[in-house]
Amino acid sequence: MDIKFKLLASLSAMFIIAGCGNKAEEKPQEGEVIEDIVEEEEPEEEVVELPFTTPFTGEGIAEEITQRPILATINNHPAARPQSGLAAADVVYEMLAEGDVTRFLALYQSAIPEQIGPIRSARSYFIDIAKGLDAFYIAHGYSPEAKSMLANGVVSNINGMHYDGTYFKRSSDRIAPHNSYISGENVLAGAEKVGASMDYSKKVFYTFYRDEESAKIGTRANEATIHYSQNSSFNSTYTYDEGTEHYKRFSGNTVTTDYSTGEEIQLSNILFFEMPHRIIDNVGRRDIDISAGGKAYIFQQGMMREIQWKNVDGLLVPIEEDGSEVKLVQGRSWIHFVPTTPGLASAVTYSE
Repeated sequence: MDIKFKLLASLSAMFIIAGCGNKAEEKPQEGEVIEDIVEEEEPEEEVVELPFTTPFTGEGIAEEITQRPILATINNHPAARPQSGLAAADVVYEMLAEGDVTRFLALYQSAIPEQIGPIRSARSYFIDIAKGLDAFYIAHGYSPEAKSMLANGVVSNINGMHYDGTYFKRSSDRIAPHNSYISGENVLAGAEKVGASMDYSKKVFYTFYRDEESAKIGTRANEATIHYSQNSSFNSTYTYDEGTEHYKRFSGNTVTTDYSTGEEIQLSNILFFEMPHRIIDNVGRRDIDISAGGKAYIFQQGMMREIQWKNVDGLLVPIEEDGSEVKLVQGRSWIHFVPTTPGLASAVTYSE
Protein backbone atom coordinates (compact mmCIF):
# COMPACT_ATOMS: atom_id res chain seq x y z
CA MET A 1 0.00 0.00 0.00
CA ASP A 2 2.80 2.40 0.81
CA ILE A 3 4.44 1.85 -2.59
CA LYS A 4 1.13 2.38 -4.42
CA PHE A 5 0.45 5.52 -2.39
CA LYS A 6 3.87 6.97 -3.24
CA LEU A 7 3.39 6.16 -6.91
CA LEU A 8 -0.03 7.80 -6.99
CA ALA A 9 1.34 10.86 -5.19
CA SER A 10 4.17 11.19 -7.71
CA LEU A 11 1.81 10.87 -10.67
CA SER A 12 -0.54 13.46 -9.15
CA ALA A 13 2.35 15.93 -8.73
CA MET A 14 3.41 15.40 -12.36
CA PHE A 15 -0.12 16.10 -13.60
CA ILE A 16 -0.35 19.26 -11.51
CA ILE A 17 2.98 20.55 -12.89
CA ALA A 18 2.01 19.65 -16.46
CA GLY A 19 -1.34 21.33 -15.99
CA CYS A 20 0.33 24.52 -14.79
CA GLY A 21 2.63 24.52 -17.80
CA ASN A 22 -0.23 24.05 -20.23
CA LYS A 23 -2.22 26.82 -18.57
CA ALA A 24 0.62 29.32 -19.09
CA GLU A 25 0.73 28.50 -22.78
CA GLU A 26 -3.03 28.37 -23.27
CA LYS A 27 -4.48 30.25 -26.22
CA PRO A 28 -7.46 32.45 -25.44
CA GLN A 29 -10.83 30.74 -25.88
CA GLU A 30 -13.29 32.10 -28.39
CA GLY A 31 -14.87 35.23 -27.01
CA GLU A 32 -12.26 35.57 -24.26
CA VAL A 33 -10.61 39.04 -24.02
CA ILE A 34 -6.93 39.23 -23.18
CA GLU A 35 -5.57 42.68 -22.27
CA ASP A 36 -2.35 43.67 -24.05
CA ILE A 37 0.51 45.00 -21.98
CA VAL A 38 1.24 48.49 -23.31
CA GLU A 39 4.56 50.12 -22.48
CA GLU A 40 4.14 53.73 -21.47
CA GLU A 41 5.91 56.16 -23.80
CA GLU A 42 8.11 58.76 -22.20
CA PRO A 43 6.54 62.20 -22.60
CA GLU A 44 8.30 64.44 -25.11
CA GLU A 45 10.41 67.15 -23.57
CA GLU A 46 8.46 70.38 -23.74
CA VAL A 47 10.19 73.12 -25.71
CA VAL A 48 10.00 76.34 -23.75
CA GLU A 49 9.69 79.37 -26.01
CA LEU A 50 11.73 82.19 -24.49
CA PRO A 51 9.93 85.53 -24.64
CA PHE A 52 12.90 87.84 -25.37
CA THR A 53 15.98 87.89 -27.61
CA THR A 54 19.40 89.45 -27.27
CA PRO A 55 19.76 92.53 -29.51
CA PHE A 56 23.10 91.57 -31.10
CA THR A 57 23.05 87.75 -31.13
CA GLY A 58 19.32 87.10 -31.61
CA GLU A 59 19.32 84.30 -29.03
CA GLY A 60 16.33 83.59 -26.82
CA ILE A 61 16.45 84.70 -23.18
CA ALA A 62 14.03 84.60 -20.26
CA GLU A 63 14.36 88.24 -19.23
CA GLU A 64 14.51 91.40 -21.31
CA ILE A 65 17.92 93.03 -21.80
CA THR A 66 18.18 96.27 -19.82
CA GLN A 67 21.99 96.62 -19.89
CA ARG A 68 23.44 99.33 -22.12
CA PRO A 69 25.96 98.01 -24.68
CA ILE A 70 29.66 98.25 -23.83
CA LEU A 71 32.29 98.77 -26.53
CA ALA A 72 35.95 98.08 -25.73
CA THR A 73 39.02 98.77 -27.88
CA ILE A 74 41.11 95.60 -27.81
CA ASN A 75 44.74 95.30 -28.87
CA ASN A 76 45.46 92.91 -31.77
CA HIS A 77 49.24 93.15 -31.89
CA PRO A 78 50.80 89.63 -31.86
CA ALA A 79 52.28 90.49 -28.44
CA ALA A 80 48.73 91.00 -27.13
CA ARG A 81 47.44 87.58 -28.22
CA PRO A 82 45.51 85.63 -27.16
CA GLN A 83 43.14 88.30 -25.88
CA SER A 84 40.74 88.03 -22.96
CA GLY A 85 36.99 88.43 -23.28
CA LEU A 86 36.61 87.80 -27.03
CA ALA A 87 34.51 84.65 -26.58
CA ALA A 88 31.86 86.67 -24.72
CA ALA A 89 31.61 89.49 -27.29
CA ASP A 90 28.29 89.66 -29.18
CA VAL A 91 30.02 91.37 -32.11
CA VAL A 92 33.66 92.12 -32.91
CA TYR A 93 34.48 94.87 -35.40
CA GLU A 94 38.01 94.61 -36.83
CA MET A 95 39.75 97.43 -38.68
CA LEU A 96 43.09 99.03 -39.40
CA ALA A 97 44.36 101.46 -36.77
CA GLU A 98 47.80 102.40 -38.07
CA GLY A 99 50.02 100.92 -40.75
CA ASP A 100 49.10 97.25 -41.25
CA VAL A 101 48.03 96.76 -37.62
CA THR A 102 44.36 95.99 -36.98
CA ARG A 103 42.46 96.62 -33.79
CA PHE A 104 39.22 95.19 -32.41
CA LEU A 105 36.10 96.85 -31.07
CA ALA A 106 34.39 94.21 -28.91
CA LEU A 107 30.69 94.75 -28.23
CA TYR A 108 29.28 93.34 -24.98
CA GLN A 109 25.67 93.28 -23.95
CA SER A 110 24.30 89.75 -23.50
CA ALA A 111 27.22 88.98 -21.15
CA ILE A 112 30.09 90.89 -19.58
CA PRO A 113 33.25 88.78 -19.16
CA GLU A 114 35.35 88.75 -16.02
CA GLN A 115 38.38 90.15 -17.88
CA ILE A 116 38.66 92.28 -21.04
CA GLY A 117 41.86 93.17 -22.86
CA PRO A 118 44.51 94.07 -23.50
CA ILE A 119 42.82 97.47 -23.87
CA ARG A 120 44.28 99.87 -26.44
CA SER A 121 43.86 103.47 -27.51
CA ALA A 122 40.92 105.22 -29.17
CA ARG A 123 40.52 106.53 -32.71
CA SER A 124 37.92 109.01 -33.94
CA TYR A 125 36.02 106.37 -35.94
CA PHE A 126 36.00 104.03 -32.93
CA ILE A 127 34.16 106.76 -31.04
CA ASP A 128 31.74 107.29 -33.95
CA ILE A 129 30.87 103.58 -33.82
CA ALA A 130 30.38 103.72 -30.04
CA LYS A 131 28.11 106.75 -30.47
CA GLY A 132 25.98 104.93 -33.09
CA LEU A 133 25.57 102.01 -30.70
CA ASP A 134 24.98 104.32 -27.72
CA ALA A 135 27.63 102.20 -26.02
CA PHE A 136 29.68 102.92 -22.92
CA TYR A 137 33.16 103.15 -24.43
CA ILE A 138 36.37 101.65 -23.00
CA ALA A 139 39.89 102.58 -24.20
CA HIS A 140 43.39 103.18 -22.88
CA GLY A 141 44.90 106.16 -24.68
CA TYR A 142 43.78 108.13 -27.73
CA SER A 143 44.82 109.80 -30.96
CA PRO A 144 44.72 113.64 -30.93
CA GLU A 145 41.32 113.65 -32.68
CA ALA A 146 39.92 111.01 -30.34
CA LYS A 147 41.20 112.85 -27.26
CA SER A 148 39.29 115.96 -28.31
CA MET A 149 36.09 113.98 -28.95
CA LEU A 150 36.27 112.23 -25.58
CA ALA A 151 36.99 115.49 -23.77
CA ASN A 152 33.91 117.02 -25.42
CA GLY A 153 31.69 114.17 -24.22
CA VAL A 154 30.79 112.69 -27.60
CA VAL A 155 30.33 109.35 -25.81
CA SER A 156 30.19 108.17 -22.21
CA ASN A 157 33.55 106.58 -21.53
CA ILE A 158 36.29 105.56 -19.16
CA ASN A 159 39.93 105.74 -20.27
CA GLY A 160 43.00 104.05 -18.87
CA MET A 161 45.00 107.27 -19.21
CA HIS A 162 43.05 108.59 -16.21
CA TYR A 163 42.53 105.35 -14.29
CA ASP A 164 45.68 103.31 -14.87
CA GLY A 165 46.28 101.19 -11.76
CA THR A 166 42.75 101.70 -10.41
CA TYR A 167 40.02 100.53 -12.80
CA PHE A 168 42.62 99.41 -15.35
CA LYS A 169 45.18 96.85 -14.18
CA ARG A 170 48.54 95.91 -15.72
CA SER A 171 49.38 92.26 -16.32
CA SER A 172 52.86 91.19 -15.19
CA ASP A 173 53.28 88.57 -17.92
CA ARG A 174 53.20 91.08 -20.81
CA ILE A 175 54.91 94.38 -21.51
CA ALA A 176 53.26 97.77 -22.12
CA PRO A 177 51.32 98.75 -24.15
CA HIS A 178 50.08 95.16 -24.46
CA ASN A 179 49.17 94.56 -20.81
CA SER A 180 46.29 96.85 -19.77
CA TYR A 181 43.12 95.05 -18.70
CA ILE A 182 39.78 95.95 -17.19
CA SER A 183 37.43 93.59 -15.37
CA GLY A 184 33.71 93.43 -15.99
CA GLU A 185 33.22 94.58 -12.42
CA ASN A 186 35.41 97.64 -12.99
CA VAL A 187 33.57 98.54 -16.20
CA LEU A 188 30.42 99.00 -14.13
CA ALA A 189 32.29 100.68 -11.29
CA GLY A 190 33.96 103.02 -13.79
CA ALA A 191 30.60 103.92 -15.35
CA GLU A 192 29.29 104.81 -11.90
CA LYS A 193 32.44 106.85 -11.22
CA VAL A 194 31.96 109.03 -14.31
CA GLY A 195 28.18 109.25 -13.86
CA ALA A 196 27.28 107.27 -16.98
CA SER A 197 23.89 105.58 -17.13
CA MET A 198 24.04 101.88 -17.99
CA ASP A 199 20.37 101.67 -18.97
CA TYR A 200 19.58 100.36 -22.46
CA SER A 201 17.65 103.46 -23.51
CA LYS A 202 18.50 103.66 -27.25
CA LYS A 203 17.16 100.40 -28.70
CA VAL A 204 19.89 99.52 -31.21
CA PHE A 205 19.93 95.96 -32.56
CA TYR A 206 20.50 93.69 -35.58
CA THR A 207 17.87 91.57 -37.36
CA PHE A 208 17.96 87.76 -37.18
CA TYR A 209 16.51 84.70 -38.88
CA ARG A 210 13.83 82.81 -36.98
CA ASP A 211 14.60 79.21 -35.99
CA GLU A 212 12.82 77.65 -38.97
CA GLU A 213 14.43 79.94 -41.56
CA SER A 214 17.54 79.05 -43.57
CA ALA A 215 20.45 81.30 -44.48
CA LYS A 216 21.73 78.95 -47.18
CA ILE A 217 21.65 81.56 -49.93
CA GLY A 218 24.33 82.32 -52.51
CA THR A 219 27.57 80.51 -53.34
CA ARG A 220 29.01 77.58 -51.39
CA ALA A 221 32.01 78.88 -49.42
CA ASN A 222 33.30 76.98 -46.40
CA GLU A 223 36.44 79.11 -46.08
CA ALA A 224 37.16 82.83 -46.35
CA THR A 225 40.40 84.79 -45.93
CA ILE A 226 40.95 88.53 -45.49
CA HIS A 227 44.30 89.91 -46.73
CA TYR A 228 45.08 93.27 -45.13
CA SER A 229 48.70 93.33 -46.28
CA GLN A 230 51.82 91.28 -46.94
CA ASN A 231 52.12 90.91 -43.16
CA SER A 232 50.39 87.59 -42.47
CA SER A 233 50.08 88.45 -38.75
CA PHE A 234 46.98 90.51 -39.49
CA ASN A 235 45.43 88.36 -42.22
CA SER A 236 42.67 86.07 -40.98
CA THR A 237 40.93 82.91 -42.21
CA TYR A 238 37.49 81.60 -41.27
CA THR A 239 36.52 77.95 -41.73
CA TYR A 240 32.97 76.64 -41.46
CA ASP A 241 32.28 73.46 -39.48
CA GLU A 242 29.14 71.65 -40.66
CA GLY A 243 28.97 69.77 -37.35
CA THR A 244 28.91 72.77 -35.04
CA GLU A 245 27.39 75.11 -37.66
CA HIS A 246 29.92 77.76 -36.64
CA TYR A 247 33.00 79.40 -38.08
CA LYS A 248 36.40 79.02 -36.51
CA ARG A 249 38.83 81.95 -36.83
CA PHE A 250 42.57 81.75 -37.54
CA SER A 251 44.97 84.70 -37.42
CA GLY A 252 48.63 84.34 -38.31
CA ASN A 253 47.81 80.62 -38.87
CA THR A 254 46.80 80.27 -35.22
CA VAL A 255 43.26 79.56 -34.06
CA THR A 256 41.73 82.51 -32.19
CA THR A 257 40.99 81.62 -28.58
CA ASP A 258 40.00 83.45 -25.44
CA TYR A 259 42.96 83.65 -23.06
CA SER A 260 40.79 83.75 -19.92
CA THR A 261 38.57 80.77 -20.74
CA GLY A 262 40.59 78.83 -23.32
CA GLU A 263 37.52 78.76 -25.61
CA GLU A 264 37.90 78.84 -29.37
CA ILE A 265 35.96 81.69 -30.91
CA GLN A 266 32.70 80.37 -32.42
CA LEU A 267 31.01 82.64 -34.96
CA SER A 268 27.71 82.49 -36.86
CA ASN A 269 28.21 85.43 -39.24
CA ILE A 270 31.30 86.86 -40.95
CA LEU A 271 30.88 90.20 -42.73
CA PHE A 272 33.21 92.37 -44.80
CA PHE A 273 32.35 96.05 -45.37
CA GLU A 274 34.28 97.97 -48.02
CA MET A 275 35.07 101.51 -46.77
CA PRO A 276 37.19 104.50 -47.85
CA HIS A 277 40.45 104.67 -45.86
CA ARG A 278 43.13 107.37 -45.80
CA ILE A 279 46.36 107.90 -43.85
CA ILE A 280 46.25 111.17 -41.88
CA ASP A 281 49.68 111.53 -40.20
CA ASN A 282 53.30 110.46 -40.34
CA VAL A 283 52.70 107.76 -37.72
CA GLY A 284 50.44 105.97 -40.19
CA ARG A 285 47.17 106.60 -38.35
CA ARG A 286 44.11 106.30 -40.53
CA ASP A 287 40.73 107.81 -40.99
CA ILE A 288 37.91 105.50 -42.10
CA ASP A 289 34.67 106.80 -43.58
CA ILE A 290 32.01 104.79 -41.76
CA SER A 291 29.12 106.87 -43.17
CA ALA A 292 29.51 106.32 -46.93
CA GLY A 293 27.94 102.86 -47.27
CA GLY A 294 29.06 100.51 -50.02
CA LYS A 295 29.81 96.95 -51.06
CA ALA A 296 29.82 94.07 -48.61
CA TYR A 297 30.14 90.28 -48.38
CA ILE A 298 28.40 88.03 -45.89
CA PHE A 299 29.28 84.44 -44.94
CA GLN A 300 26.61 82.34 -43.18
CA GLN A 301 26.09 78.58 -42.82
CA GLY A 302 28.88 77.81 -45.29
CA MET A 303 27.45 80.15 -47.95
CA MET A 304 28.58 83.52 -49.30
CA ARG A 305 26.77 86.31 -51.10
CA GLU A 306 27.35 89.94 -52.08
CA ILE A 307 25.30 92.56 -50.27
CA GLN A 308 25.60 96.24 -49.32
CA TRP A 309 26.06 98.12 -46.07
CA LYS A 310 24.87 101.51 -44.92
CA ASN A 311 25.02 103.71 -41.86
CA VAL A 312 21.60 103.97 -40.21
CA ASP A 313 21.70 106.54 -37.41
CA GLY A 314 25.26 105.49 -36.62
CA LEU A 315 24.67 101.72 -36.71
CA LEU A 316 26.46 99.91 -39.56
CA VAL A 317 23.75 97.76 -41.13
CA PRO A 318 24.07 95.02 -43.81
CA ILE A 319 21.51 95.55 -46.60
CA GLU A 320 20.05 93.23 -49.25
CA GLU A 321 19.76 94.22 -52.92
CA ASP A 322 16.07 95.03 -52.43
CA GLY A 323 16.91 97.48 -49.64
CA SER A 324 15.75 95.29 -46.75
CA GLU A 325 18.00 94.62 -43.78
CA VAL A 326 20.08 91.43 -43.99
CA LYS A 327 19.08 88.81 -41.45
CA LEU A 328 21.88 87.35 -39.37
CA VAL A 329 22.09 83.79 -38.09
CA GLN A 330 21.60 83.62 -34.34
CA GLY A 331 24.95 83.78 -32.58
CA ARG A 332 28.07 85.92 -32.59
CA SER A 333 29.33 87.98 -35.54
CA TRP A 334 32.70 89.30 -36.73
CA ILE A 335 32.70 92.38 -38.99
CA HIS A 336 35.77 93.49 -40.96
CA PHE A 337 36.33 96.96 -42.43
CA VAL A 338 38.17 96.59 -45.76
CA PRO A 339 39.84 99.51 -47.61
CA THR A 340 38.27 100.38 -50.97
CA THR A 341 41.81 100.06 -52.32
CA PRO A 342 42.42 97.23 -53.11
CA GLY A 343 38.73 96.51 -52.40
CA LEU A 344 36.76 93.40 -51.47
CA ALA A 345 37.38 91.51 -54.71
CA SER A 346 41.15 91.59 -54.09
CA ALA A 347 41.29 91.56 -50.29
CA VAL A 348 38.82 88.74 -49.59
CA THR A 349 39.18 85.26 -51.09
CA TYR A 350 36.93 82.27 -50.50
CA SER A 351 36.55 78.64 -51.50
CA GLU A 352 34.53 75.50 -50.91
